[in-house]
Amino acid sequence: MRSLKLRLFAALLLATSFVWLAAVAWIYVSSRRELEHVLDTRLQEAARMVASLASGLDRTAAAGSEGTLPPLGSYERQLSCQIWSLDGRMIARSSGAPAAQLSQDAPGFSDRQIDGERWRVFTVEDGSRGVRVMVGDRVGLRERLVSDLIKGLMWPALLIAPLLGGAIWACLGQGLRPLRRMARDLASRNAEDMSPVSLARAPAEVRPLADALNTLFRRVEAARRHEREVTAFAAHELRTPLSGLKTQAQVALATEDPQVVRGALQQIVAAVDRTARLVRQLLTIARLDADPEQAPRTPVAVGPLLAEIVADIPKSDHVRVTIEPSARDLVLDTNAECLQLALRNLHENAAQHTIGGNIVWRATADGLLVEDEGRGIPPDEIDKVGTRFFRGRHRSHAGSGLGLAIVKIALSKVGAQLLIGNRLDRTGVRSYVMFRK
Repeated sequence: MRSLKLRLFAALLLATSFVWLAAVAWIYVSSRRELEHVLDTRLQEAARMVASLASGLDRTAAAGSEGTLPPLGSYERQLSCQIWSLDGRMIARSSGAPAAQLSQDAPGFSDRQIDGERWRVFTVEDGSRGVRVMVGDRVGLRERLVSDLIKGLMWPALLIAPLLGGAIWACLGQGLRPLRRMARDLASRNAEDMSPVSLARAPAEVRPLADALNTLFRRVEAARRHEREVTAFAAHELRTPLSGLKTQAQVALATEDPQVVRGALQQIVAAVDRTARLVRQLLTIARLDADPEQAPRTPVAVGPLLAEIVADIPKSDHVRVTIEPSARDLVLDTNAECLQLALRNLHENAAQHTIGGNIVWRATADGLLVEDEGRGIPPDEIDKVGTRFFRGRHRSHAGSGLGLAIVKIALSKVGAQLLIGNRLDRTGVRSYVMFRK
């Protein structure tokens, strides 16, 4: 059942039916108990009344012949009365009473089976007159009275059930109206409308859904805005190396000087390298953005990873890279792929900005640190570092402004963060990878 309205209707109808049946069962048990008490009381009163009337019987009937009891009003149709002498002779009985003795037990209440029919009997014994008065009624009659009572309750319930179902259906329709109104509002929107859903008239039960939708709209709008920014910046960044490629190719074609041709080809190679790096970084950014979940963690040896990165990334002949023993022996509980992305881009960034000097990797109490001896970052640009496509005043010719952004995104996947600042002992940058404990 996929309809929420039908599901609620069925649940409410079943719950109402269960409560009604439980009430009927309770009424049946309590009514049966009360009815038996009332009928037993009636038997006692009728027996005492007949016992008082027995003093007026003809003595000849009492002496030997069987007589007939005088009418007992409305009791006569339902109750059966017998008067027996203490020596076991029938003195009188009502017209509906059986010929067999109603009870052979001591005075009081008793149950008896006569001709396949159960009787409830109350016996009164009068020793001064030498008679026993027995008044009984059929148990089947009592059960019929209880059955009639339950039927009297069930028939109105059956008649009311359609009305109750209609009322429940109408109330559900009224209660679900805010959902239909929200659905109409969303259906009438165009694809570009990411404005939040209004919560002014939303009931408390609908607010979580509306809040979730508004959160989703904000995320989609942020993703679309980011996509537009990436597309615009990528187009801008790719236009420059592509124009350079065309220009250098035209230069090479327009001259026959081998030196000029060689220089143009070298510029083409550099432009191709820059373009390839930019494309690779764009693809990395897109892949990281596509997976919002935290990356799984395993123990990762940092030393071999850094050695591989240092060997792969080209550097100036005047740049020396040192991996201190603390970093070589460091093992981190993190994701190997994300850590490799972060460390590769950090080292590439340090190598591009260090014309001559040292790049040092060392371990810290809660992470990893890399220091270079480049020109550093202007103080007014430190807060902007790591923003996508941001290139400061000290940018390198091969940079695209995506390296540190990739570092931040990759570290966020493993619960780590990047802290960047200028060195205090000399020019250069300190990049601190801190893992939260």
